[in-house]
Amino acid sequence: MAIRRVALMTGGGDCPGLNAVIRAFVRVGKRKFGWEVFGVEDAFSGLIDLDYKSPRGNRWLELDDVRGIIEMGGTILGTSNRCDPFQYAARGETETRDISDQVMANYRKLQLDALVSIGGDGSMAIAQKFIEKGMKIVGVPKTIDNDLGGTDQTFGFDTALNIATEAIDRIRDTAESHDRVMLVEVMGRDAGWIALHAGLAGGADAILLPEIPYQVEPIAEMIRRRRARGANYSILVVAEGAKPQGGESSAVKGEIGGMPRLMGAAHRVAAALEPLVEADMRVTVLGHIQRGGAPTAFDRILGTRFGETAAELVAAERFGTMAALREGRVEGVPLVDAIARPKKVDPHCQLVCTARALGVRFGDGSTDHSLRP
Repeated sequence: MAIRRVALMTGGGDCPGLNAVIRAFVRVGKRKFGWEVFGVEDAFSGLIDLDYKSPRGNRWLELDDVRGIIEMGGTILGTSNRCDPFQYAARGETETRDISDQVMANYRKLQLDALVSIGGDGSMAIAQKFIEKGMKIVGVPKTIDNDLGGTDQTFGFDTALNIATEAIDRIRDTAESHDRVMLVEVMGRDAGWIALHAGLAGGADAILLPEIPYQVEPIAEMIRRRRARGANYSILVVAEGAKPQGGESSAVKGEIGGMPRLMGAAHRVAAALEPLVEADMRVTVLGHIQRGGAPTAFDRILGTRFGETAAELVAAERFGTMAALREGRVEGVPLVDAIARPKKVDPHCQLVCTARALGVRFGDGSTDHSLRP
């Protein structure tokens, strides 16, 4: 088939580097292949309703539209994490319904030859369902959590990591000045990559991950021993999905058609520690700060490589694949393999072992290492 019209969308949470992908895909698609590129607004919202109204709106993208956006955070196409056509609920509705056939009809009405979906595990799972309905899709992995399988790293993670590390550096100053225990909550619903890397880079004394359920007493003992040795402050990095042994993560019910919202992981740890240690405690939740701002050079380059590879995959008609970073190379991998299993932190991986050797506590009761003074 001759590729003439390709749609491009971003789904899920916003992420530094999205605009770099959009820019690269549009430039390669138009300059090298001569395609028309349709920008779908707010994830599948723009294909659910072709007259979808937003400040940006669906539009055919030109080279001028992507000029000067590589350094911008967010996405010029808008995004949504509550727009699954297979379980759709408009705002205010209390039940979900399957409107995927409506999306397929609009895809054909636009005479699209392919769709490029940029998103995380949820977006890729939706893409796979549409592939099974006959839509021709190429995926691009995006998530600050770095938890999507099939790729060594997703763009957005490096930027979020640097933001979290800088925050820990700043919080350390006030923690030491006031002899406080400071808890820093970072994103990481099911995978603790940000917490692990930022905690290690920021010199944290404890790191709590979703993959290693914690006990409070070992953390309290670490704080008491540090204070007895003259280190009157401690830094604890807590992933939002961290949970106590035998318990669940801290979540509140989300909107209909959306994911449950994680909230309060670090506050729960602080509340449990207060009766056990004599220390002033403060909690800082970084939240969406980690998603915003200009992407790092690494994420700009990785996003650019992903966008160019996605265009090449479409041109080669390798539908059902996803651009992925593998041992330094960006290549196409089967999308179904990428979503088969999320990429989580192995509790016995080398980075966790390195942190333990330095005296970092993970709250699992392990005491076979010395404490950092």
